[in-house]
Formats: sequence, structure tokens, C-alpha cells
Amino acid sequence: MSEFKFPTEMVELPSKGLIYPEDSPLSKGKIEMKYMTAREEDILTNQAYIKQGTVLDKMLQSLIITNINYDDLIVGDKNALFIAARILGYGGNYTFDYDGQSHTADLSTLNNKEFDESLITKGINEFHFTLPYSETKITFKILTSADEKKIEKELNGLKKINKDNSPELSTRLKYIITSVGGDREEKTVREFVDNYLLARDSRALREYIKLIQPDVNLNYTLSSGVEVTIPISLNFFWPDA
Repeated sequence: MSEFKFPTEMVELPSKGLIYPEDSPLSKGKIEMKYMTAREEDILTNQAYIKQGTVLDKMLQSLIITNINYDDLIVGDKNALFIAARILGYGGNYTFDYDGQSHTADLSTLNNKEFDESLITKGINEFHFTLPYSETKITFKILTSADEKKIEKELNGLKKINKDNSPELSTRLKYIITSVGGDREEKTVREFVDNYLLARDSRALREYIKLIQPDVNLNYTLSSGVEVTIPISLNFFWPDA
């Protein structure tokens, strides 16, 4: 069957590759992806993957042609690949429910978010920020696929200890913040988040990250004028699921 060749497309990354080391294929700002086939549909219905919560990552890894380390992808770039995968697999029109009503969005009209490229030191995933209320100087990173896996693993471990304990926000901040007052010790960062990070500063940091983080603009305005975020779930890739 070697005469059959998969059609592929080049997908532009929202980060433009600026956040990745220059020796990484991701630094080129583009990734080659193939069109979805029956193989990927099998992945999407694999009950083991669904139970493990890895089904979407498995599907995306199967579609990527460029030789990359998947775990290096920042979340915003992964979102762009998810959108591209859906368009290549089932077309641009995506129907979803909101407030009891059905709405259809044209995914091909979505744009990447604008961000200030001058804030990025090329090839380095780290940013400086002064917390506005405590005036503490910190550095932070944009979370990668590898970070997300570590966060999920840590949260699952905490739930085993106490099923009612779900410190997702503070856990994520412990992976986002890379130094406090110049101190890069993991112990220092964790202690700071748990005991000294003011709620107002936490909110300010999260809002700042939203402003500068490369991503796809998933906002969609309904006919009623209400703006919602287009949901990415299993049904996003398997309309009949």
C-alpha cells in the first residue's frame, strides 16, 4: 500500500516558535500534520485511553508528522493543533450546546491571539513579573504538556490522601512560578505559594499570563451577543460520540 500517501498540512503555532530552544523543531513555528483517518477514530473511541484521560493527546500524537518532543508543546500551541486536527478530520463547522441551545461555529475563522513578542527572550520559556501588592519579584513559565501531566499526577495523588482536597489552583501555581526573589529552589517556591502568595497577587499574575500567553482565540459570540469559549472535548473530534 506504499502508493497511498497521507495528505498533510502545515499548521502555524500561536507562539511562532519563539518560546522554544533554537535546536528544537518547534522553534520553526510550524508543524506538519496529516489528515485524520480511521486509525485516529479508533484512538478516539479507545476506552482505556478515555479512562486514563489521555485520548486527545494520543490522537494528536498520531497526527503530527514533524519529529518533535510532544511534551515540550506549550498549552496554547496544543490548542492550535487540536483546532487544526478537527478541521482536517471533520471540517470547520462545529456544533456545540450552550444554555440548552445548539450553536454552530466556523472553526476556520478562529485566529491566534496577539501577544507582545518583545516580552519573550527567544528560546527561553521564562518571564519576569512583580506582584503588584507584595511587590515580590518572581519569574514564571508557560506550562507545557509535560507540566500538565505532572500537575495531574500530583492532584491525583493528593486526592488519594484526601478525596475532598483539590488544591488545583495552588498546585498549578507551583509549576508556573520558577523563582521568588531570585531564589529558584523548588521548596522556596512551594512554601511561597502555600503561605505568602496573596490572593490579589495570585489573581494579578493569572490575568497577566492570560494577556501574554500565545494561544488560539477560542472566544465565540452567540447570536444573542453573549461571548463564550468554544469547548474542546471528545465530541469536538467525534461528532457522533
